[in-house]
Amino acid sequence: MDMTSPLPSPLTTHVLNTGMGVPGAGMALSLHRLDPVTSAWSLITAGTTNDDGRCPGLITRECFTPGVYKIRFESGQYWEGLGETCFYPYIEIVFNITDAAQKFHVPLLLSRFSYSTYRGS
Repeated sequence: MDMTSPLPSPLTTHVLNTGMGVPGAGMALSLHRLDPVTSAWSLITAGTTNDDGRCPGLITRECFTPGVYKIRFESGQYWEGLGETCFYPYIEIVFNITDAAQKFHVPLLLSRFSYSTYRGS
């Protein structure tokens, strides 16, 4: 293994535009962690999906601890960039991590008027 290459993120996502049958490229998103004491969300990172609809490097293994997280997808901006309107201006997927040693995949499948997600690995 090349020690200069970054380790893969223990948390990944993949946006799929099921309405058009293509990856959700160019969608802005942000990852947040809930502070259990203040109940306030803290921004961990922000990024944009690549041509394959993925956003590598969301979080390092060292920063990935048990807790409640959310990924906020800027779906309204995404559809606007395609010259379309949509029903959901943004989508927030909130999930609980109890075992940070595992790998988690949180995909988003969306069209202009619907979305779904699941816990992958």
